[in-house]
Amino acid sequence: MGQLAKLKNANPGLRVILTGCSVREPDRGGLRKRYPAVDLFLRPDEEPELVDRLGLASAQAPIGALGRVGATTNRRSRHGRRRGPPRGDPCPGSRGGDGRARVGDRRLAADHLRLRQDLHVLHRAVQPWPGAEPPVRRHRRRGAGPGGGRLPRGHALGQNVNSYGHDLAPDPRFGHVDAARWAGRQLDLAGRPDLAELIRAIDGLRTADGRPAIGRLRFVTSHPWDLSDRLIAALADCVSVCEHLHLPVQSGSDAVLRRMGRQYTIEHYAERLARIREAVPGITISTDIIVGFCGETEDQFEATLALLETVRYDQVFAAAYSPRPGTPATHLADDVPADVKRRRLNTLLARQEAIGLERNEAWLDREVAVLVDTLVPPRGHDHDVPAPAESPETATPTGAATLSGRTRGNKLVHLAGPAALVGDEVLVRIQHAGPYALRGALVGA
Repeated sequence: MGQLAKLKNANPGLRVILTGCSVREPDRGGLRKRYPAVDLFLRPDEEPELVDRLGLASAQAPIGALGRVGATTNRRSRHGRRRGPPRGDPCPGSRGGDGRARVGDRRLAADHLRLRQDLHVLHRAVQPWPGAEPPVRRHRRRGAGPGGGRLPRGHALGQNVNSYGHDLAPDPRFGHVDAARWAGRQLDLAGRPDLAELIRAIDGLRTADGRPAIGRLRFVTSHPWDLSDRLIAALADCVSVCEHLHLPVQSGSDAVLRRMGRQYTIEHYAERLARIREAVPGITISTDIIVGFCGETEDQFEATLALLETVRYDQVFAAAYSPRPGTPATHLADDVPADVKRRRLNTLLARQEAIGLERNEAWLDREVAVLVDTLVPPRGHDHDVPAPAESPETATPTGAATLSGRTRGNKLVHLAGPAALVGDEVLVRIQHAGPYALRGALVGA
């Protein structure tokens, strides 16, 4: 976020929008002070406002619909009060002559599938939706598919992405779907499209030369209770789906998971993980963990450390619990002292750092396909994966840029090469490994 002010100074016409579960009505004033470079803050339920301003297809609109879908500035609550941002337009000039947002002369387009949140856990600020499941719709970027262009990658995004289709009525076209959610809240899914069906449909898209229309397909974030056998089979069968799964566990203690309202046990989580690793050999696994949640004991924290040792995650995103206003967890006692939270977090991160290094060292001397996506700005130091200065094989060639990209397993790889490689998939030999990233050289360079 600190770079946004610089970008706006360089480009006065730039408008920045922040949305997601961290944006809550009581906090907008504080967010404006904390992030002055942001022009507009939107709650997750205010997606139509963003859609209307950017001229994109809405997750709430019929398939193929664009633009005006009913901005939240015109919606009223049941008490008659206006919902959404103030009447003033924080993004003046963000529309083209036809009302759509433009960058130069190019219309913005979405290259991801956006799904709604349907899981109301105690510790997260997610917008409740009417009914048991939220509305979801499918989006396809124009140009991908037979006769169209090829996207190097695509993302299916949602805070519980693998609940896709659960709100839809049974359809004869999906009569072959015979499934049910058996973990947590039970749900009959027979005859309904699901994420597995959607993934297979996307994987089936081909360009004129027969290649997958989307070279790398990822989806985040999955919930363990909806990691079905059908979805696991689709991951194993579909060539465009990347060999990586982000599967948040949050805690290694069943008691803590119950307090969080997570709807699964560690036994269930471990069974699903074993099934996916059997179906997709070599798949990389990442997760989210919260330490110091309400009532977490030392033994319960030790159970989380034991889980790290057992699972051997490739990457862990960890944080110490802090109350979020408006969440059910605020009714629980935040009784783990701050210094204990810090100690537990540091202990967990140190344990995972050793595991991450071990996992990454397994890639040394291997050749991997890397999709280059970033031109790394120069910096004075690199503490992550130090390359010995005396090693000629790791020296950056004169005139080469520092680049980074991702493997299909979502491993971060740094390399040197022409800036023109951004957007290309290249073959890289891994020469150094750190706990968080790899470093390599272009094969044949």
